[in-house]
Amino acid sequence: MASTFKTFLNNDVAQTKTLLHEAIPITGSLISGTYAGAYGSETHIKNYSHAMFQSVYDYPHASSSANHIFDITFGYSSASAFQSTTSSQNTEKMQIYNQMAQVLMGFKPDGSLRAFDEDGNLTGGNKIYDAYFINFSRLLVKDEIKKGSFSMTLLSDHAYESAGGAITIEDTNAANEFRVNSPAGEYGILYADDLTSGRSFETPSTLENPPIGLIFYQAGVVVLSMANADDYDGVTPAGPSNQIFEYNAEMNSTAGDEYHDILTGSSIQLMADALRHRIDNITFNNTTELNSSIYFCRANHNDYNYSSNPTYLTGSKIMVKEKLTDQPVSYITSVGLYSADNELLAVAKLSEPLKKTPSTELTLRVRLDY
Repeated sequence: MASTFKTFLNNDVAQTKTLLHEAIPITGSLISGTYAGAYGSETHIKNYSHAMFQSVYDYPHASSSANHIFDITFGYSSASAFQSTTSSQNTEKMQIYNQMAQVLMGFKPDGSLRAFDEDGNLTGGNKIYDAYFINFSRLLVKDEIKKGSFSMTLLSDHAYESAGGAITIEDTNAANEFRVNSPAGEYGILYADDLTSGRSFETPSTLENPPIGLIFYQAGVVVLSMANADDYDGVTPAGPSNQIFEYNAEMNSTAGDEYHDILTGSSIQLMADALRHRIDNITFNNTTELNSSIYFCRANHNDYNYSSNPTYLTGSKIMVKEKLTDQPVSYITSVGLYSADNELLAVAKLSEPLKKTPSTELTLRVRLDY
């Protein structure tokens, strides 16, 4: 226990924040291939009796070694053209949308629910009334997804191993263009790559890097827009959102080839299957925020030159002094941080003892991470 204490000055304490990043690759073979059987029999996929969302694991979900990767679901607003009492799971799809919008977008000043906004400025423009929601596991996201690191590649066919055309979705320039007007934290705009080539279906030549959804970094949620899909009822889907999610009628025997019929006639589980089997690759960097308090412990020339250890003295004489004129010598081996009530809070051990004499001064840097 220390018998003398030294008080920190204002410039002796500093606060720092370090961001640690880890690359997270999620391949299509992991999501749809490794344990894939017929639709509905994939052992790494867990569907629930409430049928509100689908969970994806990296191993068979009943295994003790399985890790949760993400949940996937689909929902639309009451303002959506898909909303109909005859639609499959109509109430559940609206509940999903309302829940996600409440958590991620919040409410307007009049108390009404705020819809997802395509450009994030909340003042107007296109709204996202129909969307897929991918909720990544906290095990992967940690404190947040690193801005500008997210990329998702989706294939135009219904199976991840297909050689059909691909589309890449990224949060381009998000490190400088992210939004801060969400109650769930910061979020960015997702953009699709150039849609003018490499597709198995016709694409308008003007669709270059269109906005395709939102990504909420701290929440670890991706919102993929289905905007304006109802405009293509009865025709081959051609909009940027529709190109991603259009799939063969074999995915759902109760729905026709028309896009509107597929979205209204499919359950949330079938909608999740349709998107999941298109995922070729997902990559992002997660972030672990490491906060630190740094204490500069300064031992001036006249500080701590004597030890409080009883073995330091014998017969009232300092053992380390051979002559009366010798300088006192002590060796610093640890640093104790105390509260205002002199309660020991933390101890820092030095890698080796440091010699301290009246002719030397030391500054020890102690860092507490939390």
